[in-house]
Amino acid sequence: MSPDFLEFLKDQLHGLGHVTTRRMFSGAGIYCDGVIFALVLGDTLYFKVDDGNRHAYEAEGLEPFTYEAKGRSVSVGAYRRVPERLFDEPDEMLDWARAAVAAGRRAAMGKATRKVKSKTNKRKQKP
Repeated sequence: MSPDFLEFLKDQLHGLGHVTTRRMFSGAGIYCDGVIFALVLGDTLYFKVDDGNRHAYEAEGLEPFTYEAKGRSVSVGAYRRVPERLFDEPDEMLDWARAAVAAGRRAAMGKATRKVKSKTNKRKQKP
């Protein structure tokens, strides 16, 4: 992953809000206002996907993000490659990015809800 590509992406996505990057694994995560919504591996951009935006990726024929681990292929359905054509369509890129940020926020809310339920259940179990 080249630093120039990350800077290019930050420029493309600046209309979303406060966009930051953080190195992770062999790539980087891209965050908007503290919510992860994209991954960059090599020079490939992947956006966060859920039921709210998955149909757009399926319509483009884009498969879930996959990687090799311990000799097998692992699929990560929560991220899909961004269509190449969006790099030439900055307004549409922002639309897809906004949908990815919304998916990231929904995922973060779901995690927070699960943590609260888990803590509540633990308190109920105490004698």
